[in-house]
Amino acid sequence: MPSPDAASRTLFDILWSRHVVREEANGKTLLYIDRTVIDDVRAPFVFANMKRRDLNIRHPELALLVQDHAVATFPNISNPRIEFAEATRNAAREFGLRLFDVGAPSQGISHVAAPESGFVIPGASYISVDSHAPTVGGIGALGFGCGSTEMEHVLATQCVWMQRPKQARLTLTGGLATGVTAKDIVLRALAVFGRETFAGMALEFAGAASLLSVEARMTLCNMAVEMGARTALVAPDDSVIDWIEARAGIHLASELRDAQAVSSLCSGASAVFDLDVTLECPDAPQITWGTSPAQVMAIDGVTPRGEDATTTRALAYMDLAPDTPLLGKKVDYVFIGSCTNARFDDLEAAANILRGRHVADGVRAVVVPGSRAVERQAAASGIKDIFIASGFVWGETGCSMCAGGGERIASGSRVVSTTNRNFENRQGPDVRTHLASPLTAAAAAIAGAICDPRSLMNGKSQ
Repeated sequence: MPSPDAASRTLFDILWSRHVVREEANGKTLLYIDRTVIDDVRAPFVFANMKRRDLNIRHPELALLVQDHAVATFPNISNPRIEFAEATRNAAREFGLRLFDVGAPSQGISHVAAPESGFVIPGASYISVDSHAPTVGGIGALGFGCGSTEMEHVLATQCVWMQRPKQARLTLTGGLATGVTAKDIVLRALAVFGRETFAGMALEFAGAASLLSVEARMTLCNMAVEMGARTALVAPDDSVIDWIEARAGIHLASELRDAQAVSSLCSGASAVFDLDVTLECPDAPQITWGTSPAQVMAIDGVTPRGEDATTTRALAYMDLAPDTPLLGKKVDYVFIGSCTNARFDDLEAAANILRGRHVADGVRAVVVPGSRAVERQAAASGIKDIFIASGFVWGETGCSMCAGGGERIASGSRVVSTTNRNFENRQGPDVRTHLASPLTAAAAAIAGAICDPRSLMNGKSQ
């Protein structure tokens, strides 16, 4: 029987309470962590400190190492981070840890590979030395980013001290218009609410979020980090369990499959949030015009007038004039990849734009699948062939250009990217990055300029 106050509990309340080991009067909580993931760039430092402090790993079976940040996008290009990859292999051997190594069938970007492999499941707590750990909220897991020192504590004790965050709910209304994806919805949310409204909060996406695919829900939770959220969630359902089982080739525990158990992982009808807001899904694709993920406009809109210093600086860096359209603005580089938009659904949507077309002259177009599993699915379905036939270059699974890895982009280049950050110099010195969906990125590659993907869709919704 559910507890008497079940109707007033949020999804976050449910997951948090399941993992509380100890709670202090000041709100500090010792939280049990079900799964830990350490990437190749942080692993060498974490495990060097573990050795220096003579710390043992409490539950090696609950930890996973991944090769993603240090993977060379193109094997024929010198990889300055190769020493990180080897150090990660050494750590895995020395501490007896599972490793998703380069070339292994399970390898991929941490927040892509962990859920699709069944390592992270609905209801679990998850921590990673990466700010986008809340991505797994898309399957109903409680994900947190942490620092290297915190990770050492978690590995040694399987617990972490954390301040209980306030809670917010963002209810999405309306449906997906033609050419509009989860990336467009969350970019619109950034435009409306900025990067401070949900700062430090546990953010639940509700309403129309439940109508999105599992992969689209992970895009929402991934970009919630750019809105300042400490963690993000979408209530899981049977589609999440089906999604994991189909990819991981496993059967999840029967208690998770139980209808009552699945339905209990949701906020009650009378749940109260510290902040409760709504957002109508946009009716047009969205794209960033500036140097913050919150500097967003509709694809067919115009840039702001630049009446404040922040806007003026961003327009200057992006070499854009105020009050002008982005449509038709020449692009030099298109990148489809990252933990935000490199899952199969993302590649499939882009391929529908690319089919029978070719990348414009003068545009360098690169696609990097989020995992080996995604690559296999893309190959089996013919989608990989569509990308290659269109003129895209297919890269090795990893973070690639998201964090400035991969090949060097020439200074002053204009890029349309499916990543999550567009800060100054993020993808190279003086590189001008426009964040957009895979649909919009594919359209830009074909047109050779920022392009409304709806013009290439023949009126069909993706």
